[in-house]
Amino acid sequence: MNETIIGIVALFVLLSLFMMGIELAIAMVAVGFVGFMVLNDFETALSLLANDFLDSLASYGLTAIPLFVLMGQIAFNAGIAKRLYDTTHKFLGHIPGGLAVATVAGATVFKAICGSVVATSATFASVAIPEMDRFGYSKKLSTGIVATVGTLGVLLPPSVTLIVFGIITQQSIGRLFMAGIFPGLIMSFFFILIIFGWCKVNPSLGPRSEKYPWAERWKSLPDVIWPIVIFLILIGGLMYGFFTPTEAGGIGAFAVLIFCILKRDIKFMGFWQSIKESLRTSCMVLLLIASSAVLGHFIAVTNMPQAAAEWIVTLPLHRSIIMVIIFLIYLLGGSFIDDLAFMILATPIFFPIITKLGYDPLWAGIMVACTVCIGSVIPPVAICVFVVKNITKTPMNIIYNGVYPFLASMILCMVLLFIFPELATYLPKVLMK
Repeated sequence: MNETIIGIVALFVLLSLFMMGIELAIAMVAVGFVGFMVLNDFETALSLLANDFLDSLASYGLTAIPLFVLMGQIAFNAGIAKRLYDTTHKFLGHIPGGLAVATVAGATVFKAICGSVVATSATFASVAIPEMDRFGYSKKLSTGIVATVGTLGVLLPPSVTLIVFGIITQQSIGRLFMAGIFPGLIMSFFFILIIFGWCKVNPSLGPRSEKYPWAERWKSLPDVIWPIVIFLILIGGLMYGFFTPTEAGGIGAFAVLIFCILKRDIKFMGFWQSIKESLRTSCMVLLLIASSAVLGHFIAVTNMPQAAAEWIVTLPLHRSIIMVIIFLIYLLGGSFIDDLAFMILATPIFFPIITKLGYDPLWAGIMVACTVCIGSVIPPVAICVFVVKNITKTPMNIIYNGVYPFLASMILCMVLLFIFPELATYLPKVLMK
């Protein structure tokens, strides 16, 4: 049987295993191992399995993942998000839909020290939604914006998704972080515009809250400033080469921990919980990466990526249409499989095609990250929606009705990025020459 045909059959087997409920990491290892054994022999496949796991997990670049995850978990368990929300509430709560706008602003700042989509959604579901309930906000608006705003962590540094994409594609993580800033801020701006316009048309959705005096507003600013300072130090250090992404993660986690201890925001049990959650999340991501290395090695041997790239390039279609098809595949796959897991699975196949078509790898990374953002809130595997539902006990249909307007803004952001790639590539070119 032709090697490429074997590779195609293997991918169908992989999808079948996942639909049967087998964990994706285990399915990828099984398919990669058996496939390589079919093409070679048992001893070679066993050697491949051992070497790929060892090489993947021994990679220095992977140490950035648990450190950035730990930084976010410490911030999460220390209640930093609540104070950020309180500050933005005092500045913005008196405008139409102000508490929802404050949720976007607070989450945007919180993303500077937390790259976890789930942690952000869980935090603001616990902090922001009860406050919006108190002021009579529509559940559709409150749950919709909280479910959506967590996705900003996929674009804004320190994004675990961008770290993983950089490791898989051998791209600079610092440059990917830079590339994600403008798109992430644009998406935040679109969220705010939708909230303001929606509440202007229907004021009952988001009534105004009390207007705080300026003295009280200024007094709350330190709770916002220090996370921004940490963020600027990390990004500046990466940008000018003062430290690597791993060192940035270590410095960030240490700085957040010291600040939380000095302000007495975190106790030992909170720190212990942060370590446990970080370990659980990091192990999941690292296992997916190691498993994808086994599968990717097998796929490379089948010459399937090269054959697919050569075939797609010869199609009588404009390259932009081919890219739209690729991103639709990312969206469709991420709708049935965890978005990060599907990105790890699909990127080794599609990235060579994207580069063969002549597109900028940094731009491609941000576009893929945007598909992960969208996949986090569309059914059936909408992790952010499930988190909000479990915390607030709100029916799924109400949350989805609130998500759809913001989903439109996420798609608009992708369209703008597609038309104007410089939105992603400008900062890395200017600041990281």
